[in-house]
Amino acid sequence: MGIFLYALFSLVLLSGCATQKTRMIETTAYCGCSQCCSWERGSWTYLKLNFWNRYVRAGQGKGRPYTGRTAANTIPVEPQPGLVSLNTLSRPWMIPFRVVFPWLWLSHDGTIAADTSYYPFGTRMFVPGWGWGVVLDRGGAIKGPDRIDLYFESHHDALLWGRRRVKVIIQ
Repeated sequence: MGIFLYALFSLVLLSGCATQKTRMIETTAYCGCSQCCSWERGSWTYLKLNFWNRYVRAGQGKGRPYTGRTAANTIPVEPQPGLVSLNTLSRPWMIPFRVVFPWLWLSHDGTIAADTSYYPFGTRMFVPGWGWGVVLDRGGAIKGPDRIDLYFESHHDALLWGRRRVKVIIQ
C-alpha cells in the first residue's frame, strides 16, 4: 500500500500539477515613505499650505495627487505568517500575540513590484527571508525577469533588507 501511495504521489508531481520554478532574482526593498515612493507634502500651487495632501514629485505623474495604492489599485502589505506556520515554530514567542489578536490567525501574502510583461499581476512568489508575495505593482526602474521589489511596512526594515540576490520560487 505504501509503494502504491508513493507512486501515485510521484505521478501527480511529475504530471505538471505542481508548476513551480525557481530563479535567481535580484530583490530590492521599498516602503510607502516619501523617499521610496517619490511623493512630497503640499503643492507649490498652494504655497505648500495644504501640507496634509501628498503629491508625486518625480516621473510621469509629477504634480498629481499621491494615493499610496499599487498599480493594481490595492493597498500594499507586508507578508504575514499565520498562527499555524513554520514561522510559529521558529518564533514561539509570537504565539500569545497571534492567539489574542484574531486578525493574526490567518496568513496573507505581501506585495511585490515586478515587470508585468514577465510576471503578470497575480503571480505568486516565495522569497526566502521575506515570505510569500503576489505581484500587484510595477516599479519604474524594474526591467526584466531578474528584478523585483518587496514591500516593507517601515523604511528601517526596507534599509535592512537592502538589495539581495536570492533564489525565488515562482508559482
